[in-house]
Amino acid sequence: MTIKRRQFLTTSGLATLATQIPLLTAQGKLSLNTVIKPPRLQIGDTVGLIAPASIVDAQDIEAAQKSISQLGLKVKLGKHILDRYGYLAGRDGDRANDVNSMFSDRSIKAIIAMRGGWGCNRILPLLNYSLIRSHPKILIGYSDITTLLLAINARSQVITFHGPVATSTWNQFTVDYFKRIVFNGETLTIQNSNNNEVRVEIIAPGKARGKLIGGNLSVLSAMVGSPYLPSWNKSILFVEEIGEDVYRVDRMLTQLKTAGILNQIAGFVFGQCTNCKPGDEPSFTLIQVLQDHILPLGIPAWYGSMIGHIKDKFTLPIGVEVEIDANVGRIRMLESAVNFE
Repeated sequence: MTIKRRQFLTTSGLATLATQIPLLTAQGKLSLNTVIKPPRLQIGDTVGLIAPASIVDAQDIEAAQKSISQLGLKVKLGKHILDRYGYLAGRDGDRANDVNSMFSDRSIKAIIAMRGGWGCNRILPLLNYSLIRSHPKILIGYSDITTLLLAINARSQVITFHGPVATSTWNQFTVDYFKRIVFNGETLTIQNSNNNEVRVEIIAPGKARGKLIGGNLSVLSAMVGSPYLPSWNKSILFVEEIGEDVYRVDRMLTQLKTAGILNQIAGFVFGQCTNCKPGDEPSFTLIQVLQDHILPLGIPAWYGSMIGHIKDKFTLPIGVEVEIDANVGRIRMLESAVNFE
């Protein structure tokens, strides 16, 4: 075996076999079932920007650097962030290498995806989940980044964060939730404020507890059947979507149902379905579709949380224990999502 091949096996997804080997700590062996919280962010820390999905341009990066520097953070760019390969931000191996490199780089304290689009699913076999577990860091994004958030949570057992990408609108609402969760480590109660125009619609009342798991519905449904999804047992599932006709949302929820996922969850939250339309007549409303799928489950559920392709968005930690209250559309964290050590 050549040196180059050894290096490839060390940094590529083929090294994911090493995730089966327990990690050693000062106290002994750390079980692979132990969830790891990444260290919190602090003023002056450096964050890495990566483009694991669709193409970005120099103007996007410049704007993102400005937004992130205003948070008191420094920025380091992924080596391949400006690469182009068709509609992707570089070849699969190069985009995966940027993810692995950011986790191995000790100067980087958090990783923010530039944008979503499409492409993260293609690099899942190339990620080094053992490396990621041994170097836990805050990873945040949404839309297509759902793929990375769920896969890393499932395979590395590291808490990840569904929230703004680097090109998002970093307004006061978005920044406030981001800072309170990843800087301050608060155990927040996450709920639409009275200032939000979005109205919560109860699907089924009640309260439930479980691990918070979710993301973009179409991205999540495309991962069904793969080895990159976390356990759904008694979890709280949240989803969001953009630009899909109601019948397509119906189709994706049906897929989750027939795959046995919906029957396992303890609660359900649909964030925003931005620009989702009824489509050709006759049709159902989105709420009717949600009622068809969720009401028979007998679990608390609602629609309208500030999650998704919108300017004002929550930061949600994937893998932490929460309690939801569908009567008022509230998600209450039961633990901090970051490590203070």
